[in-house]
Amino acid sequence: MEMRSLGRVGIEVSPVGFGCWAIGGPFSNPAGEPLGWGEVDDEESIRAIRRAIELGVTFFDTADVYGAGHSERVLGKALKGRRDQVVIASKWGNTFDETTRVMHQQDASPEYLRKAVHASLDRLGTDYLDLYQLHFDTSDEVALPLRAACEELVAEGLIRSYAWSTDTLHSAKLFAEGTHCSAVQHEASVLHDAGDFFAFCEQADLASINRTPLGMGILGRRDTNRPATGADIRTLPPSWLRFFDKGGVPAPEWWEKVSAIREVLQSDGRTLAQGALAWLWARSPRTVPIPGFRTVEQAEENARALEFGPLKPQQLQEISGLLA
Repeated sequence: MEMRSLGRVGIEVSPVGFGCWAIGGPFSNPAGEPLGWGEVDDEESIRAIRRAIELGVTFFDTADVYGAGHSERVLGKALKGRRDQVVIASKWGNTFDETTRVMHQQDASPEYLRKAVHASLDRLGTDYLDLYQLHFDTSDEVALPLRAACEELVAEGLIRSYAWSTDTLHSAKLFAEGTHCSAVQHEASVLHDAGDFFAFCEQADLASINRTPLGMGILGRRDTNRPATGADIRTLPPSWLRFFDKGGVPAPEWWEKVSAIREVLQSDGRTLAQGALAWLWARSPRTVPIPGFRTVEQAEENARALEFGPLKPQQLQEISGLLA
């Protein structure tokens, strides 16, 4: 597959990026409820990142709050000596304690933005970010000074572009008015079409960075016989995590949809996860899905989806009919 562009700023990335939430390991909110994906092996995470690069992946998306800073530190270690081979995205806005691994609250001040970007650069071991993203939704009055502050960071060479991680189209449009806005990160998968976002990204010349492209694992390795366990957010899912029930098992109504489209997604020799990525590539030329990973095996499976490319138009139509 050809490289895809991060919008109008001239940064090219592999058609699949790797989301680094899972490799951050456990962290929680003040009530002790899990916000991570459970225990991780940092050395395995590093091997997985380096294997992904060998297989053609150039885009890695993280956030300062993932693992309360730990994801950025692991990614930085893995990319040491390889910085010129990759595009790094991170996010800011949530305050946290690295020692206790607890996320506290949001800070929407431009002053905190500047503090946060320097902290991320230090953890990642780099002197610039390719993409920096606002990590919570808020009002126009709060967002506009942050957009202006991002333009200042671009002028200073600390970031190359910025975006908003949001599922509110109005918010995406507000940031898109900034000169160096290059993308919008939003939820999208074969189970959650995002037609309005896809259309807007094509119209505004932005990349559509797709979070939860595998439905938090329901389109990958999780099924009714293999629930999530331990300090995993899916064991006690918040309201927005629609694909899983308490206890880490797939929600029946969503599992039925996966079962209905499984055969089409696995056509031509793909795995279920590879088919889900192929659906997103076929859905829009702007999409850059960012599936999570924790092992070399998972990294290889996700990266090798590139060898198959997007689904065919008739396969998209068949899936649409099955889900309808």
